[in-house]
Amino acid sequence: MKLKQILKLGAVLAVCLNLASANSLEQIKKDGVIRIATEGVYSPFSFHNEKDELMGYDVEIAKAVADKLGLKPKFVEASWDAMLAAFDAGKADAVFNQVSITEERKKKYDYSVPYMTSYSAIIVHEDNDDIKSFADLKGKRSTHSVNSMWIPTVEKYGAKLVVADSLSDQINLIITKRADDTIDDAVMFYDYKKQHPKAPIKLIKAGETPMYTAAIVHKGNAELLEAINKALNELKVEGKLKEISMKYFNRDISE
Repeated sequence: MKLKQILKLGAVLAVCLNLASANSLEQIKKDGVIRIATEGVYSPFSFHNEKDELMGYDVEIAKAVADKLGLKPKFVEASWDAMLAAFDAGKADAVFNQVSITEERKKKYDYSVPYMTSYSAIIVHEDNDDIKSFADLKGKRSTHSVNSMWIPTVEKYGAKLVVADSLSDQINLIITKRADDTIDDAVMFYDYKKQHPKAPIKLIKAGETPMYTAAIVHKGNAELLEAINKALNELKVEGKLKEISMKYFNRDISE
């Protein structure tokens, strides 16, 4: 058998295995429950409040989708790697947990329509007029954790790394002018500003390419995907997605 044929057969078998481990929409409706994988420790998207209730932007959207489908959501909580492993093993029907849309993941999962749009952004002190784009980072003090996904950007544009573990610590360095900037998803800035409206910081939109977040279902589970997409589109038209977004970020990030 030619290599090309072997690869095609492998792809077909992978889809079949995924479908074998996944519940069909018919089975889900029969059970009356949709199993949703999420982390439960990722504020403000999926976390527990002081009453130990699971909440967050992604969680509330998942609940709204389940309600549209006439189903009870059952959340399967685990850390990122364990969460995806559980999903791959068929222990959940969908994932609502800040799964960004990438070409690599499209090979393994089917994505719903997006329910969040964001951009990469630079956060600076409110009186900083020197930084307007990534190109202005040269020689500036850019604060990040040691494992930040933004380190290559810091290095590419010649900024000096100032290590701080959390976004809160990084912003404190900016406020006290011990660092000039940090780079992050704009949504994280919106969340911080909602919690600290008087913080003397501002956001500079740096990325031109939008980053999309969506739910994922098992590859080939077309009926469930169609049902989730229909629910999300209805929630958008009805203004529910905007309502949830305003609750957590004081702005609509669902567009």
